Amino acid sequence: MTPREAFTIGWICALQEEYEAACAMLDEDLEGPEVAEKNDRNTYFYGRIGQHLVVIGCLPSGRYGIAPATRVAQDMMRSFPQIRFGLMVGIAGGAPTKEQDIRLGDVVVSEPNGNSGGVIQYDRGKRTGQFQRVGHLNAPPSVLLGALPEVRRRHNNPTKYGGVDEHLKALSNDARFQRPREDRLFHQDTAHRDGNGCAECDKDGLIERWPRASKRAFNVFYGTVASANSLMKNADERNMYAHEAGANALCFEMEAAGLMNDFPCIVIRGICNYSDAHKNDEWRYYAAATAAAYAKELLCVVKPLRVTPTLISTMIAEIAANLHNEIKSEKLIARLTELTLLPPPETISMLRDMETKEGHEIDTNTGNQFNSALY
Repeated sequence: MTPREAFTIGWICALQEEYEAACAMLDEDLEGPEVAEKNDRNTYFYGRIGQHLVVIGCLPSGRYGIAPATRVAQDMMRSFPQIRFGLMVGIAGGAPTKEQDIRLGDVVVSEPNGNSGGVIQYDRGKRTGQFQRVGHLNAPPSVLLGALPEVRRRHNNPTKYGGVDEHLKALSNDARFQRPREDRLFHQDTAHRDGNGCAECDKDGLIERWPRASKRAFNVFYGTVASANSLMKNADERNMYAHEAGANALCFEMEAAGLMNDFPCIVIRGICNYSDAHKNDEWRYYAAATAAAYAKELLCVVKPLRVTPTLISTMIAEIAANLHNEIKSEKLIARLTELTLLPPPETISMLRDMETKEGHEIDTNTGNQFNSALY
């Protein structure tokens, strides 16, 4: 059994297919805590990705939107206080434009720009000729934003780095998660005929798009994720939010706005439809898989020490509280010194040799005295 304090990454999903894709990305399944924390209504799946220990939670079945997502995140943070950042991973409706050739199966990642922190709640905006945000949603944590350039570099060189294509192989034996054939984008004024699918829709309304030259499984777009409590299924509104300077939406979903200010996270969305009347469920599983594969690649880039400062602080406190015993661990001292978490060895030696009053010791991190009997 792995103690709850060991888990430092929180991964939240909204739908069953997202949850299954997330669990498939784990390098190793783990046994988590045997008992739930009081008032935590979530059920979790535990595992390891690289050197990160990850706890995965999903919204209750049949519950969607901002408020349920907020509750799941709050319960997760209470039960796992060592979590340093989270991932909100799942599917969304895309907002393709001439500038942003977003296609089904592609991934959108929330990234700050001059207008937002990467997520906007568009049903709280004002319209005075153009969209104006009301309120502010936080940007993703710096440790995640700092990893994005390297994730981009790897994704742009698929022949050298297996990356997301390799991660997708974890679902290669599950027929539900295979890439569908048809990717149809209609002009915004093309009506949808009844039925789940577009076999009866006017083929003259299809937008012609050239095949991509890239052999990658999917493309990744970075920018604004638009969030609200309702599903976007209107091409006119989609295009409006995609083109307006105050929004510049790349995709639409229903949970992220409930997380950003209380759960430090980045939003990763696989595109399963085009946010219009032609929405269907054909691409949901594959889009969930591509989002999960990107999330795993991101964790493969983030160094574990960047998300476990509390563990390091605990190590330092133990050294300080038992200075005369722990100081013998020269390898540990050298490592912590490299991380600039301890002063140089000569300073530690000086502090160790200093005479202090009985019952007092020197904190080698600050040089201050403290009463060891109180710790």
